[in-house]
Amino acid sequence: MKKDWVLTQESFETLLAWLSPDRDEAGKRYENIRVRLIKIFACRGCSESEDLADETINRVTRKLSEIQDTFTGDPALYFYGVANKVHLEYLRKKPKPVPLPSPPDPERLEQEYACLEKCVEQLTSTNRTIMLQYYREEKRAKIEHRKQLADQLGIALNALRIRAHRLRTVLQGCVKTCLQEATA
Repeated sequence: MKKDWVLTQESFETLLAWLSPDRDEAGKRYENIRVRLIKIFACRGCSESEDLADETINRVTRKLSEIQDTFTGDPALYFYGVANKVHLEYLRKKPKPVPLPSPPDPERLEQEYACLEKCVEQLTSTNRTIMLQYYREEKRAKIEHRKQLADQLGIALNALRIRAHRLRTVLQGCVKTCLQEATA
């Protein structure tokens, strides 16, 4: 897997064109495929079903230049085949179950919160805004809010999801380091 590959607007447009020559129909097909991928991963017990669906879409998009001229049939089936591979990788990498933690220590929770605040402050103002805005709202309002945020930033919704995932990973690492330093 190419770690440095990033979904561009051009590659996303190529994907939509592959799904259907009609832009509206392509958009509907894309959303249907994404929702179906999320359901597939969720039904298989994956805790990160949205991230795995996005990874599947990215892989298909990355491979598109090689397959679009020779692939015949429903493109959705190709996505589902790639999803099977992504799921197998997920199972190999999936950490073993961890025993349930003891009841939370209020002091520890305060320390975690302080570290999180510190790490959020270290983000650039744009990235801090993205993180704070991305996790606002609930249910349907959350979906609409994320679409508006992507529009404000001038990026595709999938690109926003990827950026938020990367920022969350950075924050998790920062908080972990902060907590280790605090207990050392």
